[in-house]
Amino acid sequence: MSEETLWVAIGFAGQAMFTSRFLIQWLVSEKRRESVIPLAFWWFSLLGGVTLLSYAIWRRDPVIIAGQATGLVVYARNLMLIWKKNRAGVSS
Repeated sequence: MSEETLWVAIGFAGQAMFTSRFLIQWLVSEKRRESVIPLAFWWFSLLGGVTLLSYAIWRRDPVIIAGQATGLVVYARNLMLIWKKNRAGVSS
């Protein structure tokens, strides 16, 4: 496998993770009969974002780099807020 083929596969894997977050969100919302953003949504956002950022850096694409890097801040912050809320709930 060539280096380019490997990186294209990594890019597609990142896109698959990133896209699957919407499928997860939709399925959970349908199950609960209300719009919900489950924890898995943020994890798939973060993992897909990191993978896509890696691919964008390899491609040297400043547009994708800027978009994914910015998104990672949002995904990480949401996970931190959820962790903080869960931790406060456990100690109460």
